[in-house]
Amino acid sequence: MSAVKIMAIALVIAGVAGLLYGRFSYTRETQEAKIGPLELSIKDTQTVNIPVWVGVGAIVVGSGLLLITSKKS
Repeated sequence: MSAVKIMAIALVIAGVAGLLYGRFSYTRETQEAKIGPLELSIKDTQTVNIPVWVGVGAIVVGSGLLLITSKKS
């Protein structure tokens, strides 16, 4: 399997996942203050929304790449 086909399949899978989930969250820990042995840290949760057009675009581009590589073979 060529690298282009692998990339196309990865794009299609990422596009479908983006459409199904729509967002993902991650936790970021920041160090606010350190006074001697005392350390204060904050955990902040960030949420990233994935637009629908990004998921659809990834599926379209991945499918197009699969069609182009299959016609060449």
